[in-house]
Amino acid sequence: MVAKGAFTFVLHSHLPYTRQAGRWPHGEEWLHEAAAETYIPLLNHLTDFAEQGLPVALTLGLTPVLMEQLADPDVRANFDLYLQERIEGAEKDVARFAQAGQAGYQGLARFYLDWYRKVRGSFHERFQGNLVPAFRRLQEAGVIEIVTCAATHGYLPLLDRDESIQLQLRTAVASHQRHCGAPPKAIWLPECAYRPGYIAEDGRVRPGIETFLADNGLKLFFAETHMIEGGRPVGVAAGDAIGPYGAVVRRYLVPMSQGQRAEPATTFRPYYVAEPKVAVIGRNRQTGLQVWSAEWGYPGDFDYREFHKKDGQSGLQYWRITGVGVDLAQKDLYNPQWAAGKVQSHADHFAALVERLVEEYNLLSGEFGVLAANYDTELFGHWWFEGVDWLAAVLRRLAASETVELTTASRYLEEHAPDTVIHLPEGSWGAGGAHFVWDNVDTRWMWPLIHRAEGRMARLVQAHPQADGALRDCLNQAARELLLLQASDWPFLVTTGQAKEYAIQRFEGHLERFDALASAVESGEPDGALAARYWERDKVFPDIDYRWFAA
Repeated sequence: MVAKGAFTFVLHSHLPYTRQAGRWPHGEEWLHEAAAETYIPLLNHLTDFAEQGLPVALTLGLTPVLMEQLADPDVRANFDLYLQERIEGAEKDVARFAQAGQAGYQGLARFYLDWYRKVRGSFHERFQGNLVPAFRRLQEAGVIEIVTCAATHGYLPLLDRDESIQLQLRTAVASHQRHCGAPPKAIWLPECAYRPGYIAEDGRVRPGIETFLADNGLKLFFAETHMIEGGRPVGVAAGDAIGPYGAVVRRYLVPMSQGQRAEPATTFRPYYVAEPKVAVIGRNRQTGLQVWSAEWGYPGDFDYREFHKKDGQSGLQYWRITGVGVDLAQKDLYNPQWAAGKVQSHADHFAALVERLVEEYNLLSGEFGVLAANYDTELFGHWWFEGVDWLAAVLRRLAASETVELTTASRYLEEHAPDTVIHLPEGSWGAGGAHFVWDNVDTRWMWPLIHRAEGRMARLVQAHPQADGALRDCLNQAARELLLLQASDWPFLVTTGQAKEYAIQRFEGHLERFDALASAVESGEPDGALAARYWERDKVFPDIDYRWFAA
């Protein structure tokens, strides 16, 4: 039987820059948790598939700032200490529960003891203490496509200068090339945030994001569902902006395309954006809801592990979700066997849904479409403990499908080039589909400071086009601090309240270091020792060139 269409998971792996930024409750431990609960279990499954010769494929985003941290010797050493602490905590729980005569809890403590020992064994023996080369080997084997992101996950539509977008993307491509051995073909835009070209209030004509992607050799990006299915233009936007955000008035450069089709756009096919250089694929809504929906998504099943309740001594999680609205104090004991059974049934349900949707699109359109299911990678394993096993079960099930062909995003694009140009509206995958999560009453104070730093960097680059020695060191480190200042993580954490004070502290720290370096350069006395000290603190993107901040 000939396949009717293609499917790819598109997973976006990202954590903020937390190297040497403290541990519990905020800081580098975020990396350790994700590596233990998400990245290593995923690598184990994918490596198993590669060794078994199973025809599995998926699209995996690894942000440059995440790869820089995972490859860092200090982070790797601290991760090993974290795993040892978890193993010791489980060992103590085994003895504590045995002494208390709590056989159920003791059995779960042994489960965790074995689980963390396996993770640590995989880290050292299977992956030689470095996860980034393990991902690279899977890409070279054709199992995954690694896609990039902006260097520090900067929220591109809200940056004030095009030079900042270039710095984010050029740094990203260089980092990706260094870690993965080849340049990236595709990108997950931070927060799926896109804007078309527009005329700024000061008269500047600012190109659409796709222009910068093309400049950096990136052929494909991903968009939220509403931006594709509701993104057809009605003509040139004259006068008032199509959609003002905050106090920014934008007049969009959205010409009608002669190649535009009359029928509505669909997430089952790629489109060129604005001109035939860069393509977009939209996230499928129906498969997304099966995982994202808090009301009826798989992760909310009562037999899955409860994320929010942790043991007061070891921090291990011994309870299951139990029911809707059940108080944390009333949660039942977790049963891994029950959860494993639900993993298989939910994987079967999801795979059948993918097959049905792909077949329906093929029947209605006659086309070999693609279904992209886009998620944050850390949702699986960390937030949804059983999620990585679910991913693996879906892949194994679809690898045997006669209806669906597993693929990667760029592979599909190369085999099925778009024949239609569309013009996307401004938007993101945040609440409301716009920029609210990152630009609101709680975060608006951050953006003038970022914009001021961008302007200051522009003046420094213009004044010193060919720096060397201490001057070059200061300018390169200033570029790093500017990138870290622009990370979307800081306003996101302020908005959600998850780690508001920590995010403000990190934001202000990068701004303070940027300003100190800029002042040293402006004074005519660049301080190489200061740059070296900040480099040891914010040791990221070693090959950066401050001149990448260029129009």
